[in-house]
Amino acid sequence: MIVKEVYAKTILSKSKVSDYTINPYIGCEHGCTYCYARFMKRFTGHSEDWGSFVDVKINAERLLKREIKKKKIGKVWISGMCDPYQPLEKKYELTKSCLEVLSNEAWLVTIQTKSPLVLRDIHLLKRFDDIEVGLSITTADEDIRKIFESNAPSVKQRIETLENLYSEGIKVFAMVAPVLPKVEGIVAQLSGKVDYVLIDKMNYHYADRIYKKYDLEYAKTPSFFTQKKNELSKAFKKEGITCQLLF
Repeated sequence: MIVKEVYAKTILSKSKVSDYTINPYIGCEHGCTYCYARFMKRFTGHSEDWGSFVDVKINAERLLKREIKKKKIGKVWISGMCDPYQPLEKKYELTKSCLEVLSNEAWLVTIQTKSPLVLRDIHLLKRFDDIEVGLSITTADEDIRKIFESNAPSVKQRIETLENLYSEGIKVFAMVAPVLPKVEGIVAQLSGKVDYVLIDKMNYHYADRIYKKYDLEYAKTPSFFTQKKNELSKAFKKEGITCQLLF
């Protein structure tokens, strides 16, 4: 892993998903094969493989303290282009320091991650009047997970993280995106552990080689997504879990 400490020019950016987004890191140690954030390499000058480099924005907290005073209060998505709780966060605590700044100013926050490390900051999350935490869960099968997300936490760890956050009274959701094979098994596992579920179809072309290698090309077809969308929405409804379809 090539880790570089950098000084960013800005940290609070406009977002199409939320009002703003904060990305404390450039790159992600999880290196998921399908990740849409790979396109960032075109703008950051990295020639390394995705998942093999991370730039650490060590001035993130200082920038946020300055920028937040100039912006209208809104909802912040943490993060759009990296996992804010990837392993390096344990050392650098950039996400934690940004959350501390946001909590002092009463901003609204949505956190999206795959990591149990978010549990470290439960005490901080409870300071917010309006915060939610989402865990991305793409399949119920560990073999499938290892094919597409070999460096990310296990499915079991993610579901346990949601359960822990939920039991602490924090609003949580599961983000089923991308929809990978053998995903339907997560429905029963999420019962009583989430406030709602989002299901989306992402850009899969970055993982084309993986789909071909493991004879999983059927799982990229329109009929597969239609089938899974219908199956999952019905199954979540049966479990009493609110489900939002984004495609």
